[in-house]
Amino acid sequence: MRIALDAMGGDRAPQATVRGALLAAREGVEVVLVGEAATLKAELSQNGGDLPMVHAPDQIRMEEHATEVRRRPQSSIAVAMDLLKRKEVAAVVSMGHTGATMAAALFTLGRARGVERPALLVEFPSQKGRTFLLDGGANADCRPGFLVQFAAMGLAYAEASGVLAPKVGLLSIGEEEGKGNALVLEAYPLLKKAFPQRFWGNVEGRDIFLGTTEVVVTDGFTGNVALKLAEGEAKALFSWIKEALTSSPLARLGALLAGGALRRVKDRVDPARYGAMPLLGVEGAVFIGHGSADEVAVKHALLRAKALVEAGLMERVRRSLASLHV
Repeated sequence: MRIALDAMGGDRAPQATVRGALLAAREGVEVVLVGEAATLKAELSQNGGDLPMVHAPDQIRMEEHATEVRRRPQSSIAVAMDLLKRKEVAAVVSMGHTGATMAAALFTLGRARGVERPALLVEFPSQKGRTFLLDGGANADCRPGFLVQFAAMGLAYAEASGVLAPKVGLLSIGEEEGKGNALVLEAYPLLKKAFPQRFWGNVEGRDIFLGTTEVVVTDGFTGNVALKLAEGEAKALFSWIKEALTSSPLARLGALLAGGALRRVKDRVDPARYGAMPLLGVEGAVFIGHGSADEVAVKHALLRAKALVEAGLMERVRRSLASLHV
């Protein structure tokens, strides 16, 4: 099982991508680097490693438009997707341009059967483990039927991640069935009909971290706002804690005693630990990480991709979507 890594994607590429690939390789991931060969060889040499490569002389930069992938088939992300289409690799991981990665996946792989719009799944830590939310930003505007498809894919992903009998909630401004905007009010009965044993009902923003349901569905605009809010709040919170723990000699002593516990909490909310987000609904396993990802995030993204492919993610998604039309 080989995983193709867009080694030119991301703010810290190729240094972080190559180093992360080497870390993942040491933990059993068969990584194929895709990018400009001379650059990658130099980076591998500096890090004393060796990995298989596929040459791609071009790259889509973060400031460029996503649709550039159609005109540039030799870009690293386009070449990686072509490897996946030809089944030479089992998955693609990219820390590069999110829009370009999504566009390349759609243009090259196409949508999975029964999917109108692919969705990004994002992972949040919760009091009960993890909460999977989708859409995390692929579709700013959604129709009610899209959320039913998101739920089917999210439940399949949760099962592939080891969750037994996951439940799905609909993100709203109140738990009651009659609360929400037009999208929520129309999606509610559709979800209730499609998943009579799995649909919890409405959930609120706080339920994401309480772990009320393992899967939460919403439109991509709301989902991305929730994601960025959570990331920003976590960063601010740890900044405030650091400020408080260095405010006096006694506080610094307390920080020394609590250091291990604080590091464990920080690790739990660190986006790098989750690696990358899966793009669900395309005909192949595609994972998209943060543009600012370091080598640790790249390693975790590759490990997550390998684990989910081994768990049969794509087949689970196909079966879950097919059940909607039975």
